[in-house]
Amino acid sequence: MKKFEDLINTHKDFPKKGVDFKDVLGILHEPEVFYELITKMCSSQILKKSEAIISIDARGFIFGSAVSLKSSKPMIVARKPGKLPGEIVKQNYNLEYGENSLCIQKSSLDKYKTFTIIDDLLATGGTVGCVASLLSKNEKQIKGFLTVVELINLKGRSKLDFPIESLIKL
Repeated sequence: MKKFEDLINTHKDFPKKGVDFKDVLGILHEPEVFYELITKMCSSQILKKSEAIISIDARGFIFGSAVSLKSSKPMIVARKPGKLPGEIVKQNYNLEYGENSLCIQKSSLDKYKTFTIIDDLLATGGTVGCVASLLSKNEKQIKGFLTVVELINLKGRSKLDFPIESLIKL
């Protein structure tokens, strides 16, 4: 079976010059590898301590929905602006290559107190930090963050104050 790392492609100068974009979608081309990755994510103690999952737009939805299904944990989504109906909570954040914001439907948070955040990649920590801020402002607890890839040299981990598990460190 191919190693996870072998299925991650690097796209230089995307989405802007100077950024080396790590594309994890190659993992989806290998169902056995994808299954193994999801199984590993589901064995996380972070996940076991939470009531629900928050997946981050958009690749986080792929991994989060598979983890949700396999672990029987409900999944909430954090989306880019203009994508969710109803009352939302919104937070702005900085990216390695710009600014953005994320939104969560306020009613989706009502039933749960503890969350695991899931995304495909940890770089500078801005995106996951944004979700963490949204959860904290709504008096929710973050049990931790699960990610497929962590870019060690960008030191995103140092900006977060909860447990982090990454399957691949580049």
